[in-house]
Amino acid sequence: MSDNELGAFLRARREAVPPAEAGLPAGPRRRTPGLRRAELAMLAGISVEYLARLEQGRDRNPSPQVLGALSEALRLPLEARLHLRNLMKSGSHHHICTRAPAPAQEVRATVRALLDRLGPTPAVVLNMLGEVVAHTDGYARLAGPVGLLDDDRPSLPRFVFTDPRARTVYPDWDRVADQQVAGLQLSITRNDPHMAELVQELTVTAGPAFSSRLDAPAPVPSRSGVDRFVHPEAGELRLAYEVLEPTETDAQHLVVYLPADEASESALDGLMGRRPGTLRAVGA
Repeated sequence: MSDNELGAFLRARREAVPPAEAGLPAGPRRRTPGLRRAELAMLAGISVEYLARLEQGRDRNPSPQVLGALSEALRLPLEARLHLRNLMKSGSHHHICTRAPAPAQEVRATVRALLDRLGPTPAVVLNMLGEVVAHTDGYARLAGPVGLLDDDRPSLPRFVFTDPRARTVYPDWDRVADQQVAGLQLSITRNDPHMAELVQELTVTAGPAFSSRLDAPAPVPSRSGVDRFVHPEAGELRLAYEVLEPTETDAQHLVVYLPADEASESALDGLMGRRPGTLRAVGA
């Protein structure tokens, strides 16, 4: 980066946070209306000297973990965290290897034909980054109203960790978040640069909610189970899911959802506009 945009951004944000908002006493004789450098350093768990180097432009390549901690301490909204992440990318000399193929955004014709034949069943194909690459109409009726498909390239990990609606949609958010990280960790071990980019992004935008899970021992990803899902029209649903991998070479997986009890069966039929009993409950 040609000038000290990162440092200026951090200082401006620091000076804009009232001490009381950060749980600190205002105290007398403050030369800044916001946080002192020492206060922000304490809240973020870094040294005052290192924060000074960042603000003064003497260090322009902080780790994603440091930026995530600063974002939390400064109580940055998602838009500001994304801007901070972009500032770090623009100042970094580490870029994605252009020879690494991007995660597939298309599905094979046979997989798409399978989705067509699933009818009202909610089903989605995700690539290794957790991005939605194809889905049934049933999945659109399930996930669309909660905002999961709002982005141009919908991403389940981004929705779970950065969209505040996710904690309402998933009453068992902690378990869902654990599983999202467990799924990503399988690809992290392959040293894929696109996965590394996503991990760095979420470390900044989601902070400890993501990074603490990434640093913890990796749980085994669940290939089946039951999720609670709160829909604005259908209410709380209990959805039994199965994760299927058409082929390993595609680095994609298909997730199919079925009602796990009679109440969810009835609610899903109503949501899909189908006659009762179209989607049979499979049991917990």
